[in-house]
Amino acid sequence: MKPSIDGKVVIITGAARGIGARTAQLFTDHNAIVCVGDIDTPERYLNVTDTASWRRFIADVLDTHGRIDILVNNAGVMPLGAFDTEDDHTTDLVLDVNVRGVINGMRAVLPAMRHAGTGHIVNVASMAGMIPIPGMVSYNASKFAALGASLAARREYAGTGITISAVLPSAVRTELASGVRLGAGLPTVEPDDVARAILRTVRTRAARTSVPRWVGPLWALTDAVVPESVQRAVRDHIDDRRALHSVDSAGRAGYIQRLQRQSADHAAARS
Repeated sequence: MKPSIDGKVVIITGAARGIGARTAQLFTDHNAIVCVGDIDTPERYLNVTDTASWRRFIADVLDTHGRIDILVNNAGVMPLGAFDTEDDHTTDLVLDVNVRGVINGMRAVLPAMRHAGTGHIVNVASMAGMIPIPGMVSYNASKFAALGASLAARREYAGTGITISAVLPSAVRTELASGVRLGAGLPTVEPDDVARAILRTVRTRAARTSVPRWVGPLWALTDAVVPESVQRAVRDHIDDRRALHSVDSAGRAGYIQRLQRQSADHAAARS
């Protein structure tokens, strides 16, 4: 069965580029009414870390369309590098966007969904929410939290007509992964692969969906039965520390500049 979203009102955060942009296009192609939000989209500005920004955005959607059927919490940031040299402003940005942004988004749409007695929320987490990776401590922490929030909210709202799903991509070929050597033992997917997985949850309503599908179940089994010493040997073989020592700074410069600008703006807003 194909997911039926014809005429559904869908909110997608972080939709200016990457996974969000491809998801917006895919839902549009399936005749959904797509409302995109992003800090880099002036006409549909949404700062997911700011509850007031969410209130304005949700009010606009409800005034225009009268309901919210689906929320895709996709906005995220991903710094790379040694944990002990990461500055406080960057850590704040990671946790506020990747965790608080997810929580804010769910809390913002739930009243309308509860009133309607139906709704579907998709939180884009990451396989970094299950698999710890050197050079990504804060990001790992944020995605573990996003997965936990998704599973807990799913259980809390069971039986209300509202479902919550988490989608966990492996490495995705987007700007977030720029400058990093992908492949070489690290499963890698395209933004379109993730968009299709998000769309699929409209039908399956699965608690969690990894992209590729086999990665999550394989890791869960591996982590349960394979000794840490063996895991370490495999990780060394595929160089799981590449985010610490093999990042192409020139290739990642554009994203780093944008991340630094966002970090500074976020710090100023918090002060």
